[in-house]
Amino acid sequence: MTNYNLEEIIKGCISHKREYQSKLYKLFSRKLFAVCYNYSKDYTEAEDTLHEGFMKIFSNIAQYSFKGSFEGWMRKIIVNTALEKFRMQKHLFVDVDFEYTEDIGYDEIVSNISAGDLMNIIDELPPQYKLVFNLYAIEGYSHKEVGGMLNITEGTSKSNLARARYILKDKVEKHFSIKRLELEN
Repeated sequence: MTNYNLEEIIKGCISHKREYQSKLYKLFSRKLFAVCYNYSKDYTEAEDTLHEGFMKIFSNIAQYSFKGSFEGWMRKIIVNTALEKFRMQKHLFVDVDFEYTEDIGYDEIVSNISAGDLMNIIDELPPQYKLVFNLYAIEGYSHKEVGGMLNITEGTSKSNLARARYILKDKVEKHFSIKRLELEN
């Protein structure tokens, strides 16, 4: 297939032409897989989410208005697909009164650590903490929005984020202690 611009590819997908669907998948699958992986327990679940998400993208592509970011539109579908899967798994959220939970700043967590190491550490979070952390700290949703998406209270979102940050801080400190020991030996 020759080079097409994104608008031509979208219009081809609206017409249900497989060559355009294939081109769209090739253009965005790696980037959207990374989003899926952020919300999945493992590689296989991320692949399933990506495929389900693309099926929804292709089914709903005619609803895209050509206003705003197409990639953002697809990302929202992918995140919602991951959230649906998460809800079906019925993970429990810890509801702690946020007033009594220590809040640890995000900057404090991520300073002096590589993005790859941080993503590996985030991956180790319990699923409910990982989900809230990703929605709030990475996707930029407010606690009110996170609560609405996950059918939890705003306070539960805040407490789960605070707990995720506490766990991350602890894991980052342990990570650096191990690195220091390796360098000393």
